[in-house]
Amino acid sequence: MKEELFSYRDLVAYQRSKTLVSEIYGILESFPKKETYALCDQLRRAVISIPSNIAEGMGRVSVKEQIHFIEIAFGSLYEVMCQTELAKDLNYISEAQFKNIEETVRDVAKPLSGLRTKRINLLKGIPEGR
Repeated sequence: MKEELFSYRDLVAYQRSKTLVSEIYGILESFPKKETYALCDQLRRAVISIPSNIAEGMGRVSVKEQIHFIEIAFGSLYEVMCQTELAKDLNYISEAQFKNIEETVRDVAKPLSGLRTKRINLLKGIPEGR
């Protein structure tokens, strides 16, 4: 297989989203057992969805489909933010842990937004760099 088939690995949004996965998995260790099939499971699915949808989108030929999967990744990113805020409110994570996750979410959102903008511009026929 050609390496360019896996070019999503070079995307900053993808790399940073994997960092977010690690952070979330790390904090889930301290959640109460009663949350295993509730908030923990929901957070796991949401955070895994981010890099997965970036990768799947970049595997699509259609720019419209690429944008669609990037937007799904954005939705999952917001879902993670909501769920970690709930975890903080329930005292499952500290304010410092929440702030750290919030910062990582921003670190994912910025390049993900740039990727979406580039794809939208490509769809509109606007040359890169304008």
